[in-house]
Amino acid sequence: MATARPVGKSRRSTEAAKEDLHVRISETPDVPETSPGEGGRYVYGIVETKEHLNFGKIGIGGAGEPVYTVNHQDIAAVVSKTPVAIFDPTRENALAHEHVIETVMKNHTIIPMSFGTVFRTDDDIRQVLKSIYLSLKDVLNQMAGKLEFGLKVNWDRDQIIEELQQQDEELRRFHHEIVRKQLQSTYFARMQLGRMIDKALGERSTQYVREIYEALRNVCVASRDNQPIGDKMIMNAAFLVERDRETEFDAVVNKIAKKYGKRLKFKYTGPWPPYNFVNIRLKLERLSPD
Repeated sequence: MATARPVGKSRRSTEAAKEDLHVRISETPDVPETSPGEGGRYVYGIVETKEHLNFGKIGIGGAGEPVYTVNHQDIAAVVSKTPVAIFDPTRENALAHEHVIETVMKNHTIIPMSFGTVFRTDDDIRQVLKSIYLSLKDVLNQMAGKLEFGLKVNWDRDQIIEELQQQDEELRRFHHEIVRKQLQSTYFARMQLGRMIDKALGERSTQYVREIYEALRNVCVASRDNQPIGDKMIMNAAFLVERDRETEFDAVVNKIAKKYGKRLKFKYTGPWPPYNFVNIRLKLERLSPD
């Protein structure tokens, strides 16, 4: 889980991608404030269940605190006790948070909360669940039985430029002319060539991204674009997939990766909870610092 998945070798196009399924909750429940030293309940996420569940002694903080549910009607928060109110986002804490999410995901759809979400008591959590019950139910219904997968696509920019110069007669002619002259007077010609290459790269990137989204369109529920990182990344996307179509989605990703060979490098991760498709912003007076 949450690791790179096999794809043979290891910005969303608006027209090609599906319409986002992105649920937002912005509520302001009345939760009592307390001081950081009092500790409380660390909340990992929300699930749909009437049962009081226990996921084992895997809570964040390294003390082996049990992870259990705090229930209201047929929804519940997945929590563990904590002696501290503020968690530093260290690798150890982040991995502990992620491990709980992964454990719960095996049998439940979980709506993840942000790292470091802490409330004072179980009763405070029940109060929140009660006050935004309908909103949470709506999110749970929309995300039921769905998983998120990440797909990052990188390319070798120099290799692509070489291919473009071989395939585009005008680029090839312009490049050869500059190399042949070897004069200072070619400065502006080089500038023009650079602009031509940038334009061709943009068009080729758009083409690749559009083709990838089109290939995945019919095996996902929704897709969402994130900003590519650096010059080598041309696509940084998240896909929402029905749990029972995971194998089918895997197969299509591998087929796409094979099609592009060494031109594109795919990093495929998941399954994850729907981080990119749910945005829960609870404006709470939670364990705030003095």
